Amino acid sequence: MSTTHKEAPALVKPSIALIHHVFFWLNNPESEVDKNALIAGLNTLRAIPTIQKMHVGVLASTEKRDVVDTSWDVSEIMFFNDAAGQKVYQDHPIHMEFVKNCAHLWKKVLVYDAQDV
Repeated sequence: MSTTHKEAPALVKPSIALIHHVFFWLNNPESEVDKNALIAGLNTLRAIPTIQKMHVGVLASTEKRDVVDTSWDVSEIMFFNDAAGQKVYQDHPIHMEFVKNCAHLWKKVLVYDAQDV
C-alpha cells in the first residue's frame, strides 16, 4: 500500500508588521461622560484606511498583580502593515481632528509601538 506524503503548507507571515498601542489617563477618571467621549473619539479613527485592525478597551477586571498596570483608563491598539501606514495615520485629518476634539479629556498619554519580528 502506497501512501502519499503532503508537505505542510508554508507558514505565511502575517501582513501586520507594526502595532501601535496607546494608553490614556483621563483628567476626570470618575466621569463616564468623559470616558464615553474619548471612546467615541477613538472610534472615529477606524475610518483611516491604513489601520488594518483596531481595538478600543477599558481596564479589565482581572487579578491584581504587581506586574499589571491598572492606572490607565482607556486604551486603543492599532495594527498597520508597515511604518509608512502608521505615518499616514499620524498625519491623517481624522487623527488630527480627534486630537483637537479630545485632547482636553486626558492628562497623560503613553504610546508603545512594536514591530513584528
